[in-house]
Amino acid sequence: MIALVTGAGQGIGAAVVAALAADGYRVVATDLKPPVTDPGTPDVLAMAMDVCDTGAVTATVACIEQSVGAIDVLVNVAGILRVGPATDATDADWHDVFDVNAAGVFRVSRAVARPMMARHRGAIVTVASNAGGVPRMNMAAYAASKAAAVHFTRSLGLELAAFGIRCNVVSPGSTDTPMQRGLWSDAGGAAATVAGDPGRYKAGIPLGRIAAPQDVADAVVFLASARARHITMQNVYVDGGAAL
Repeated sequence: MIALVTGAGQGIGAAVVAALAADGYRVVATDLKPPVTDPGTPDVLAMAMDVCDTGAVTATVACIEQSVGAIDVLVNVAGILRVGPATDATDADWHDVFDVNAAGVFRVSRAVARPMMARHRGAIVTVASNAGGVPRMNMAAYAASKAAAVHFTRSLGLELAAFGIRCNVVSPGSTDTPMQRGLWSDAGGAAATVAGDPGRYKAGIPLGRIAAPQDVADAVVFLASARARHITMQNVYVDGGAAL
């Protein structure tokens, strides 16, 4: 079984790569630069791929199909975050966030789905965010782009169901990644996130902890596997109940 993961350089993407490899997949891990891989995991192949470049995406997918093998699973993880009031956002901010978080999911899914359709099998999992379903202050572009990625993936799942291809979404909440830590101003950031912020209309985390990347990766691996063979077009929130 071969899996392609985007945004594999760190955080959730790196955790997904490790979890898939542990589950027996041969994994192609991609990012803007080839991710650093663990020498102890020979079944992981690192490649560079820019999800904003249609030509690069098409060429990379074709290369994998020809030289590595048929892609059985795609996991869309690549994403960027720009924070600040919506009224202060520039056209470039909006474009850049959507180009990676939404259009990137479209480009890679389209390229991978075409050969999957010919084989009548496959699974696509998009890692979005609970911000795609719950409004967040100072994250308008990010939240909107993730909402777009969610609905695209579910709509794609409806179109591909006749080909035996399942498309699902995992929507994490606050997760201990470099992106999350970049939002914290001091050592109390994790505790403040768990507690919530009524002034910003943000609920806390009922389970009382920040997610580890592995928590998200486990959900991804399940949805990609035959154990979820009758699950498609679903959006699973992995956020400790924060989207209540």
